[in-house]
Amino acid sequence: MKSNNQGHTARRLSAISLAICSGIIALQAQAADTAKNKAELERIEVTARKTVENLQEVPVTVTSIGATELLENGIQVLTEVQQFSPNTTLQASRGTNSTITAFIRGVGQQDPLWGYEPGVGIYVDDVYIARPQGAVLDLLDVQQIEVLRGPQGTLYGKNTIGGAIKYVTKEMTGDTTFDIQGTVGSYNQRDMKLTGQIPLIADSLYLGFGYANLNRDGFGEFLQISQANQDAENYNKDVTAARVTLEYRPSEALFLRLAWDKTDDKSNAKGGYRLLPSLLTDAPIPNSVFDSYTSMPTWNKVELEGYSLTARWDISNQTSLKYTGAKRDSYSPTNIDFDNTPLRIFDVPAIYDDTQTTHELQLNHRGEGYQLVSGIYYYDGESCGQFQAILEVLGQSLGAPGLTREVSGCNNSTSKAAYAQASIDLSEQWSMTLGARYTRDSKEATVNNGLVFDTVYPESGWIPGYQRPAGQLVPTVLDDDADWSRFTPRVGVEYQHSRDLMFFASYAQGFKSGTFNPRASTAEPAADPEIVDSFELGMKSEWNNNLRANLTLFSLDHKDRQYISVLPGATSADLNQRLGNIGKSSANGAELELTYIASEALSFDVALGYIDSDFEEVLDTNPTTGEIFDKSDRFSIANTPELTVNLGASYRIYSEFGDFVVNASYYHRGDYVLFEEDSLLDQDSYALVNLSINWFSQDGRWRVGLHGKNLTDEEYMIGGYQFVTPDPTAPNDPSKYTPGLGGDNTLVGYFGGPRTISLTVGYRF
Repeated sequence: MKSNNQGHTARRLSAISLAICSGIIALQAQAADTAKNKAELERIEVTARKTVENLQEVPVTVTSIGATELLENGIQVLTEVQQFSPNTTLQASRGTNSTITAFIRGVGQQDPLWGYEPGVGIYVDDVYIARPQGAVLDLLDVQQIEVLRGPQGTLYGKNTIGGAIKYVTKEMTGDTTFDIQGTVGSYNQRDMKLTGQIPLIADSLYLGFGYANLNRDGFGEFLQISQANQDAENYNKDVTAARVTLEYRPSEALFLRLAWDKTDDKSNAKGGYRLLPSLLTDAPIPNSVFDSYTSMPTWNKVELEGYSLTARWDISNQTSLKYTGAKRDSYSPTNIDFDNTPLRIFDVPAIYDDTQTTHELQLNHRGEGYQLVSGIYYYDGESCGQFQAILEVLGQSLGAPGLTREVSGCNNSTSKAAYAQASIDLSEQWSMTLGARYTRDSKEATVNNGLVFDTVYPESGWIPGYQRPAGQLVPTVLDDDADWSRFTPRVGVEYQHSRDLMFFASYAQGFKSGTFNPRASTAEPAADPEIVDSFELGMKSEWNNNLRANLTLFSLDHKDRQYISVLPGATSADLNQRLGNIGKSSANGAELELTYIASEALSFDVALGYIDSDFEEVLDTNPTTGEIFDKSDRFSIANTPELTVNLGASYRIYSEFGDFVVNASYYHRGDYVLFEEDSLLDQDSYALVNLSINWFSQDGRWRVGLHGKNLTDEEYMIGGYQFVTPDPTAPNDPSKYTPGLGGDNTLVGYFGGPRTISLTVGYRF
């Protein structure tokens, strides 16, 4: 069966490749006919290999979205970048606006609990963001966003087995500038952004600043609210963000940057949409997917603060030394109502508390016929938290005041690494890339887990008048440590056929760190690291200076996948969760990115991704018999559509009244599942239609943008919870389920934004 599947995949990839090549040839012929328009592609510079290079000369699959493109398309948050990058998923996770779910080529991490490592690395000015809380960044003073697809285990290290997202802010020019921007829009959107810079010492010392206040009413409401700590707005936004930067250039060879940033997200906790009627309440299924019920407080908070220092010394024209050090803190008390009813059936208040410190020293050298990037890296992170699974209704049915499973603990880690990657010219046309990284990780974990026969919140005063019961302590079930080390290589070969045409092939390996189960109920061992081996065959090309066509074929093997198995216990109050390396999967796919400059006024962009991914083996153990069995037929790759397509067009009108830019896009995502095992939450394919109209004054000071997003008002799921199972007496009847934890039908979806219209006005002094 697997052999037949592989043959089918190969035939499908071959057909796609032929179709793509045919399209490129056709566009090439059309490009030759329109070359007389004298419109040319602009050069795009990226830092994918930790040095500034032309996008077309980098043998890495990377998408770069610049500040102008982000502005003209009205892109406001990092998750919107997914439409520009093939085979990429960036979504706001379930109960908050600020927690990210990131998958690239079917590789990522869905569970945001402390201790779990991401599969896609997020970087802000080369500073690694270790936790998903707060990683849905609002774009402020950004220069470009880069999406690196495939394992980045050499230059970026562990936890980039799917890829990396790089958020690059602007370096200062030394001029005095001040930019103010305001936005109003649907659902009472009210945004304000201020950015600017001031030279403190001419040509050497500059102060930069940025401030954003972002507000929006909810897309929906919490229904039947009755408590003083509940607000009716669901899917609202209330974010403030600030950034201060000090840059010092004492000489042409030395650059220093000291930066501080803080984000305070006070948006309400998001309530999910019940897909099944409740068995324990009479509340009907809401009319809107953005409406919900809750018995919890609706307040929510994500606080982020960070400091960083960057120092760059150009020792000579060939050699530079760079240091980046940073400290970041994150604190997130949150309220997630799993059952989304007015009763405390399955409520989960939680606290996430994280601190991380990173240091990186990097040496770059460009010699005769070669280029070297090397460095050492150190990470020290403390990731702690607690959550209460409150099952009050179930506890009362057992004759107790309530019932709570309380879990708390820490999963602290250090990581040390050394890396080097060289690009070596073998001839005028042939070159090769050799890279390696050695990483050593250490983790210490404690887990406290137990039942309390009462209703327990993380802190006294969590709800008005509530005091935490005294003497309610749960046992420590795990206190352990472990070490892992890994050598991750990269090998590539490049052929520069001509100035505008390059072919490349590469092999790269990445690994995601081992970890302990933060929900452990016994002293179980840590899970080993995950490993991804990836092969790529690519082409980067430009034709007649007005057609850019970049194509990549890839194949990856994902081994030792970490997975939580949720097993039934003696009663429905038990939640026995085991973490282990139980599976392996594979993926084959193609990615095409086209830019076609039809004329000085008209241009087109295409981003197409196709992936065929599947679990090949998922081994589990029968808890009763001890028998090992394969259940891969019950598993699917989550958050990974088979097909993603973005078709974009831009038209510019130059007039005496200023310049007008019209951008339109059609973004298609194929169907996908939201959970790996026995997913009951499936999203059918859908498309988003976006339209933007921009005006820029002739002096470059004023700008106005009218942006319409999801104009067809599509409803699409981006997250959810499932704590039900199909009724074994009617397995083919999708309307019949067996209740899960808490005794209710908990099948809940969270949805992407509805149709919105916004108007932005900006002025630069």
